[in-house]
Amino acid sequence: MDSKPGLMERLGRGPVICAEGYLFELERRGFVSAGAFVPEVVLTHPDAVAGLHREFVRAGSDVVQAFTYYAHREKLRLIGKEDALEEMNRQAIRIAKEVAAESDALVAGDICNTNIFIADDPATHGAVRAMFEEQVGWAAEEGVDFIVAETFSDFAEARMALEVIRKTGLPTVVTMAVHRQPVTRDGMSPENCCKALEDAGADVVGLNCARGPETMLPLLKPIREAISCSLAALPVPYRTNAAEPTFQSLTDHDCSVIPGARPFPVALDPFTCNRFEIADFATAARAIGVDYLGVCCGAGPHHIRSMAEALGRTPPASVHSPDMSKHAFFGTDSQVPDAFKGFAEDL
Repeated sequence: MDSKPGLMERLGRGPVICAEGYLFELERRGFVSAGAFVPEVVLTHPDAVAGLHREFVRAGSDVVQAFTYYAHREKLRLIGKEDALEEMNRQAIRIAKEVAAESDALVAGDICNTNIFIADDPATHGAVRAMFEEQVGWAAEEGVDFIVAETFSDFAEARMALEVIRKTGLPTVVTMAVHRQPVTRDGMSPENCCKALEDAGADVVGLNCARGPETMLPLLKPIREAISCSLAALPVPYRTNAAEPTFQSLTDHDCSVIPGARPFPVALDPFTCNRFEIADFATAARAIGVDYLGVCCGAGPHHIRSMAEALGRTPPASVHSPDMSKHAFFGTDSQVPDAFKGFAEDL
C-alpha cells in the first residue's frame, strides 16, 4: 500500500469516492441487527463484509472503509460483548486491507459518535476520549491510510475525535450529522462548525448521514465558502424533504403496519433514492466544490456506480450499466420485434 497515492495526493488530482452504508446493507442481508447496529459480522461472517467491500470497490469506491462504525466500547457494553472490542476492530481493518490490496483503493479507519458525550458533563469527556484513543490506536497499528471520524452531532465531540486522530499523524476526515434543526447540538451552524474543525487541523470536513440529497445539498455551499480544505458530502440515499429533513423524521402515511409507525430504520424502502437521483446529487455537489463524495446508510453498490459515472468515471461495474436497447419490450434495437415494441404501451 505504500506505493499507492495517499488521500491528500488523490484529492489534489480530483474527487475521491468513499462508499459507506455497511450497517444498513448488511442488516438487509441478515448479518447485522437493527437497533444495536453493532458490526459483529466482521467476526461471525467476515466473508460477507469482504464481499460487500469488493462490490463497492468494483462499483467505483476509491476507499475501503473498515467496518468499525459503532464498534466502540459503549455499543459493545450494551450488548454485553466488550471482551470482543479489540478483536472486532482489528479484524475489520484486516478485512478492509485484504480487499484494498486487490486494487488501488485506500484503507480508512473509522470512529464515530459515542452516544455518551454530554457537552456540559465533563465526566463523560474522559470516557469518550478513551474510547477514541483505543479505536484510533488499533487502526494506526494495523496500518490504515487515513481515519474517518463521522456522524457527530456535537462539535465538541468531533473536535475531541480529531485531536486523538491527529496524534497519529494520519490524514483526517471529519463529518457532522445535521438533524432536524440545521445546527449542531451545541448550537453551531454547519459552516462555522466545519471551519472550526479545519482550524483545528482536519484535512477534510463536511457532512454525512441523517440527511438525504435534497436536504443536505443546500447546506454545502455555505460550508464551501467558509473553508479552504477539502469538503465531504455523504448523504443517506433517502428522499428527505423540507418538512422531514432527516431519514429519522420521515413518516409513511400510506402504510399502517409499521411497528411504532416510524419507517426508520427498517421500513424506509419507499423513500429510497434511485440511481439517477444519486448521480444528480454527485453532479450538483461537485459543482459546488465537494471533492470527497459518497453515500451513507442505505447505500447499495448501484448508488456508488452511478456516483462514479456521474463524475466521469467508468468503474469495472460499468460493464453492466443499464442498456435498454435490447429489452424485449422497451428496446430500440432493430432485432427487437416490432410486435413486442408495440406491446410496450400495454405493459
